[in-house]
Amino acid sequence: MPAVQRSEFLLALNQVANERGVDVEVVLDTVKNAILAAYKKDHPDVELEEYSTTLDKNTGEATIFHKKKDVTPPGFGRIAAQTARQVILQKIREKEKEAIIADYKLRVGTIVNGMILRFAGPNIIVDIGKTEALMPIPEQIPNEKYHLNQRLAVFISEIREGLKGDEIIVSRSNNGLLEGLFKREVPEVAKGSVVIKNIAREAGIRSKVAVFSNQQGIDPVGSCVGQRGVRVQAIIQEFGGIEKIDIIQWQENVKDYITQALSPAKRVRVELDKNPSASSGQEKVARVFVPVEELSLAIGRDGQNVRLASKLTGYRLEIEEDKAIVAEVSKESSSAKVSTDAKVVMDKSEGQREKVSKTSKEEGEKTEVKVEEKKKEKKVEKVKVETKKEEPKEKKDEVPEIPKA
Repeated sequence: MPAVQRSEFLLALNQVANERGVDVEVVLDTVKNAILAAYKKDHPDVELEEYSTTLDKNTGEATIFHKKKDVTPPGFGRIAAQTARQVILQKIREKEKEAIIADYKLRVGTIVNGMILRFAGPNIIVDIGKTEALMPIPEQIPNEKYHLNQRLAVFISEIREGLKGDEIIVSRSNNGLLEGLFKREVPEVAKGSVVIKNIAREAGIRSKVAVFSNQQGIDPVGSCVGQRGVRVQAIIQEFGGIEKIDIIQWQENVKDYITQALSPAKRVRVELDKNPSASSGQEKVARVFVPVEELSLAIGRDGQNVRLASKLTGYRLEIEEDKAIVAEVSKESSSAKVSTDAKVVMDKSEGQREKVSKTSKEEGEKTEVKVEEKKKEKKVEKVKVETKKEEPKEKKDEVPEIPKA
C-alpha cells in the first residue's frame, strides 16, 4: 500500500490546530467563507447564495462554483492562499481568546495577582497572566495611587461584552477582594473553620468584618488578627496602609451583634424596634443609647463608624445620649463630692485639734520650764540665805588675836 503524501498546507494546518486547540474542520469552513468574500470583493455584482467553494486539504487549492459550474478566475489561487493564511491566524486568535475567557469565567469571584500595563484614559489595563483585564473608575480605590508596573491583587468581578468582544473586569474596591485576602492570609478562613459572615467597607478608608466559628477551641477574631497582628497587617499592607480594618465577632443575638459592630464604643445599650417591618420591605430600626463620653467613638468621624455598623447589621441605627447613665454618673459624682467635702471638713477639724493640742502642749512645756526655773531660783536664794546665817558663827568660833606688848 503506497504511503499517503501530505502537502505542507495540510501539515501546517494540522500542526497549528493541534497546538492551539482549534478544530481543523472549523478552520476549513472559515477559510471557505473568506474565499467567497474575497471573490465577491472582485465581483461586487454576484450573489454569494448562488456560489459555493471547495478547498483541497492536501494542496490547499480553492475552486469556486456557480450552480455547479467552475468559475474560478485565473490566478485566484494566490489570493486564496493569502486569505486562508489570514483567516487561520484570526481564527486561532479568536479560539485562544474564547479559551481564555472560558477559563476566567470559572475564576469569577476570586482574586489574582496582576500588574498595571498602561492607562486607557481614566481606566487601567492590568496584566493578569494569560490576558489583560480592565479596571474602570468605579472599581478603583479613590485615594489609592497607581503607577506603571505596579503589582497588586485584584478581584475578578465579572466578564461583560465590550467594544472588542468580552472584557474581564477587575476591581480593587469590591468587598470580595477583602474576603479573598482573608482566605489567602488566614488558613482557618480558607479551610472553612472560620466563616466571614458579612463585610461593610468604604474602600480606602475603613472596613468592618464580622467573623464566626462554630468549632470549639477556635477564636475567630484571634485567628484573623494573628499573633501580634501579623495576618491582618499583611492585608492592610496590600492596600498600602490607607485602609483600617475592624474585625468583630458575629453574634446571633441582634443586640449583642449591634453592640459589637459599634466598637470601639463601650457601655452601649440597644433597643430594637418593637414592630419589625422587614416583611413589609421597610428598613429595620434600632435605638442605641451611649454615654456622653462614648458618643464620638460610636458615631465616628463624619458618621463613619455608625454608617459601617448599620451596613454590617442591616439595621438603621439611631444613636442617642443615655440619660440614665448620665443621671447615675451625676449622682455618683455628687455623692463623691459630698464625701470629699466631709472628708475635708474632718481633715480641717482634725488639723485644728492637732494645732490646739500642739499649742497646748507647747504652752504646758513652757509653763513647766518656767516653774522649774522659779524652783531653781528659790533654791539658789535659799542657799544664799543659809550661807549668810552660817558666817557669824564662824566668826564667833575664831580665837581673838592677842596684842603684842
